Amino acid sequence: MSEIKVKIINTSPNPLPTYATEQSAGMDLRASISEPVTLASLERALIPTGLRIALPKGYEMQIRPRSGLALKHGISLVNTPGTIDADYRGEIGVIVINLSRDPFTINPGERICQAVVTRHEQVSWQPVENLDETDRGVGGFGHTGRG
Repeated sequence: MSEIKVKIINTSPNPLPTYATEQSAGMDLRASISEPVTLASLERALIPTGLRIALPKGYEMQIRPRSGLALKHGISLVNTPGTIDADYRGEIGVIVINLSRDPFTINPGERICQAVVTRHEQVSWQPVENLDETDRGVGGFGHTGRG
């Protein structure tokens, strides 16, 4: 497992994100809010984290829901995974949505999502007239079985 150095500015009162275990892929990000924010059923809000980062070229940070909040409270992210590009220098904000029937309150410092830093590639498109044939062909959206 390799390690990269990422510059970070933390304007929140919260500690820097850390990995919970030695083999964790994601780090929890916390709400940088001065007072609780309550989301009604199906309501969404942009929640600041107080974090700004400078990723190396060729990396992105993916913002993903926390499984415990999703299962226990129906809390998710509208654009998941959200992408923080290597050239973005603004504050990381998280679009949280309440998919449950009950109101949910986000408290200051609460863990609201996971962040996964990963390498990515960029493509160079090669226009062609035909694509090679495969066993799957054009089958999609559950064509191999249930669901």
